Amino acid sequence: MKDQDSIFFKNFSIMLIALIVLTIILIVAGSMTHEKLLGRDALSQDRSAVAETIKPVAQVNTGDASNLMEETAVAITVAFDGSLDGKMIYDAVCMACHATGAAGAPKLETAAWADRLSLGTDGLLTSVINGKGAMPPRAGRPDLSDEQLKAAIEFMTNNLK
Repeated sequence: MKDQDSIFFKNFSIMLIALIVLTIILIVAGSMTHEKLLGRDALSQDRSAVAETIKPVAQVNTGDASNLMEETAVAITVAFDGSLDGKMIYDAVCMACHATGAAGAPKLETAAWADRLSLGTDGLLTSVINGKGAMPPRAGRPDLSDEQLKAAIEFMTNNLK
């Protein structure tokens, strides 16, 4: 019985050493093949490609708005090609809330606008630019110019029922 154990351990040791040697050979061969096929700079190129692929699509700006244009080289375009058609702007931007009364937005009814009309167009424009209540600043469209916002306000106040 003792001879059988020693034969088993001898064979097991030889097999274990052979597997270790085979593993080392495969690692060396794979490394050499990788370098020949891709070159040494391939790893750094792969990393830069991955970094470009996973970069964030946007950044949170916690600074004031005056630095926004300096920090980002993105040119803000004016919505609707700069059109001052108040009805078009209302239909595209404002109507979603002001036609339905969503989030407490006043519908185009004189009674709902009585207090607001006392602010005048400039006061309403200030409210729209800064946002008020559930309405986000610039009606949620930062690409609208002050003149476009004013045109939409004038359209809305002129069409109260």
